[in-house]
Amino acid sequence: MDNATMPELTKASETITKCRSCGSERLVPILDLGTTPLADRLVTPDKANEPEPMFPLKVCFCEHCSLVQITETVAPEILFADAYPYYSSFLPALLKHSRDHVLARLADRDLDASSLVIELASNDGYLLRNYVEHGIPVLGIDPADGPAAAAEKVGVPTLCEFFSEALAERLVEEGKQADIIHGNNVLAHVADTNGFVSGIAKLLKPTGLAVIEAPYLKPLIQHVEFDTIYHEHLCYFSVTALDHLFRRHGLFLNHVEHLSIHGGSLRLFVERVENPKDSVKKALAEEAEIGMMAAPYFDDFAERVEALKTDLRAMIHELKAAGKSIAAYGAAAKGATLLNYCGLSVNELDFVADRNVHKQGQLMPGARLPVREPEALVTDQPDYVLMLAWNFADEILQQQTDYRRAGGRFIVPVPTPRIIEPED
Repeated sequence: MDNATMPELTKASETITKCRSCGSERLVPILDLGTTPLADRLVTPDKANEPEPMFPLKVCFCEHCSLVQITETVAPEILFADAYPYYSSFLPALLKHSRDHVLARLADRDLDASSLVIELASNDGYLLRNYVEHGIPVLGIDPADGPAAAAEKVGVPTLCEFFSEALAERLVEEGKQADIIHGNNVLAHVADTNGFVSGIAKLLKPTGLAVIEAPYLKPLIQHVEFDTIYHEHLCYFSVTALDHLFRRHGLFLNHVEHLSIHGGSLRLFVERVENPKDSVKKALAEEAEIGMMAAPYFDDFAERVEALKTDLRAMIHELKAAGKSIAAYGAAAKGATLLNYCGLSVNELDFVADRNVHKQGQLMPGARLPVREPEALVTDQPDYVLMLAWNFADEILQQQTDYRRAGGRFIVPVPTPRIIEPED
């Protein structure tokens, strides 16, 4: 398969006509979420009455290499500029997940002070700082200046740049190659998919290991996790599509772990020498068996998404008609997708609670819901809270024990809207 060539962006966005991975024009539409604002572009109160940039949010399937992807490429300078608000360190479950991951790599890889661990999209240093604690040299790469500065403050050297094939070549010329490359929830964000993976191949030592985490397409479809679709997430991966992508650049998927985080994710172990474990063979065989490599697998997905929307709106409107107050929890990108697609705004919900201080005081894109501190759930005691960050449900329920003991109820929207009753 020939490498796909992406056009140079000359405007805010471009609509693709070829697969981001293989370059095929055999793209089959599977979902249309309409025209939406950027999910992570929170609005400051002083701009509450100003229009937001809006972009189509459509999803298609490549019949040639099986990659699911959105059709609109928003310029990364727009997506990740202007005080990008996502800071991983505000998510305790993610911090534990990352620490456990690093400890596992320290146990199974021979790392010392002469080694180098690089993370792509290193955010605020949430993962790499665990290597620093053990005396392992690290380098973070992240284009968002706020999180990159936060990483430097905790002792994680960080290049505030977009990772690319050209940057990889520059680092190699400087004598930097990685024993381990981490890339958590970044591969889906990259328009130049082939350039990104080629960069990993060049930056990795011959005996090195790339460990990449990405949301898994299978639970997304099976559990109607449509809210994980937004403009930052350009691609939605199956193991089959990833295997094709890595092989194109001389990399081999040798092991895969299935994770519960983010509604279901893959942890991919990629090396320059092919030595696949049974986990890879099993995953590929399972995807073939259930038909994930063909368009009919997605035939009813749009209908199930529409049904979820109808049911959630009906539930919210019934509660409002009964005089109930409703807030939301989680000012995350997935929350913006759900709110805007379902048409939920200040008319239905009072506010959104979130622990991230960088989001508090701002407004959700499109819906314009104010973002407040989590303590507002106790002080205001809304009757119901729509759990937008349902992927961290257990953590949120534990944090909000006081709210629940006072009679508060949570609405979990995915895969079908349901109510979690108060604690006794």
